[in-house]
Amino acid sequence: MAQNFDVVVVGSGPAGSAAAVTAARLGLSVALLDRAAFPREKLCGGGVTGRAARHLAEVFGLGIEEDLFLTSRRVRFTAQGRPLAEVDDAPALHMTMRREFDARLHGLALEAGVEVFAPVKPGALDPARRRLDLADGRSLGFGVLIGADGINSHIARQLFGQSFDPATVAFALEVEAPPRDDDHVEIDLDAACWGYGWAFPKCESLTLGVGGLHRANPHLKRNLGHYLAQHGADGQLAGCKGQFLPAGDFRTRPGRGPVLLVGDAAGLVDPLTGEGIAHAILSGRLAAEAAGQALAAGDGGGAFGIYRAALAPLHGELRQARLLQRVVFGRLMHRPMLAVIAARPSMQHRMLRLLAGELDYADIRKGFFLRLARHGVATVAGRVTGRHNVAAGESA
Repeated sequence: MAQNFDVVVVGSGPAGSAAAVTAARLGLSVALLDRAAFPREKLCGGGVTGRAARHLAEVFGLGIEEDLFLTSRRVRFTAQGRPLAEVDDAPALHMTMRREFDARLHGLALEAGVEVFAPVKPGALDPARRRLDLADGRSLGFGVLIGADGINSHIARQLFGQSFDPATVAFALEVEAPPRDDDHVEIDLDAACWGYGWAFPKCESLTLGVGGLHRANPHLKRNLGHYLAQHGADGQLAGCKGQFLPAGDFRTRPGRGPVLLVGDAAGLVDPLTGEGIAHAILSGRLAAEAAGQALAAGDGGGAFGIYRAALAPLHGELRQARLLQRVVFGRLMHRPMLAVIAARPSMQHRMLRLLAGELDYADIRKGFFLRLARHGVATVAGRVTGRHNVAAGESA
C-alpha cells in the first residue's frame, strides 16, 4: 500500500525545502525526501546575494542572521592574482556554510508540517500511476512530484534517461581554509578557463575555489593549486572536494506532466556568475504554486504547463547570461573584457548590481557591446602606438 500525499518533494536543499514550505502553506499534504539526514555536507561557495536574500525572506521568513551569515560590501576583482579593481561600497553579499544553511531551511520545512523521509533513497518512478517507490520497500503516491535532487538527479534520470552531460556543464573544486581578518570577497576572473576563482570569507573559515566549464579545464586541480598558493594555503590542496555544476545547460523542459524539476536538477544556475541558491528557492516556490493550482483544478498533470510558463522569465535571463558568458570568458574577448573591468568602475558596479539582483541581463546588455568594442579598439591602438614609439626610439 502506498502512502499518499498531494505533493512529494525529492531533495531537501534550498529548492526542495522552498517547495515543501510553499506547498504546506497552501494547505497541501507534503512528503519531503532526502538521501541524507540533516545536517549534511554540501560543496558550494555559499554566496547568498541580495536576490537570494529576498527569496529567503519571501519563502521562509528568514532574514540575514549573524549566526548564519558573514556579510561583506567589499569586493576585489583579480586575474591570476593580479589586482584588477577593488570596490568598497558593493551591494551586500552574504556568505554562509551550506551545512548549517541547508539544515536551517530543512528545519523550517519541518516546522511547516511536512512529513520527512530521510535518509532514504528514491527508487522507481511511475508518473502515470503517480507513484514513487523507495529503496527501503515503501511506496509514496502523489498528485505532483517535485524533483529537487541536484545535478545528479535521480528523478531527471527516471524521466529522461540521464541528468546532465558532463561535457556541457561546469566543474568546481574548493577547500575550506583557516579564516582571515580580511573580509573582502575575491573573484579571480582568470583562475580557470570559462570560469573563475573565489575567496569567500565565512564566520569560521575561508572558502577558496575554482570552477569552469568541465571540458575546458582538464587541469583544474592544478589551477586550484596555483590559486591556493596565491592565498598562502598550499597545504590545503589535499583536502579539496569537487562537484559538477549545471551552469549553462538548463532544461528547457524541466519536467513532464505531474513531475517537475527545480534548482540544480533543472539546471537553474547562472552560467556567468555561478549563482544557484536564488534560482533554486524561486523555482521551488514556483513549482509548489503550480502544483497547488493544478491540484485545485483536479488535474495534477497540468502542473508542468503552469510551472513552465512561470519559469519562462528566468529561462530568458539564463539565455542572456549564456550569451554574455561567451563574451566574458571566450578566447577572443576575454582580455579586452578584463581591461574594461579594470578601467571602468561603472562596469564593476554594474556587475555587482547584477549579482545582487538590482539589474537584470537586459540592463547589462544596453550599450555593453559598444562600450566593449570601443575599449578594445582603444587598447589595441594604444599597444600599436606604443610599439611604434619603441621602434622609433630604437631607430633614433
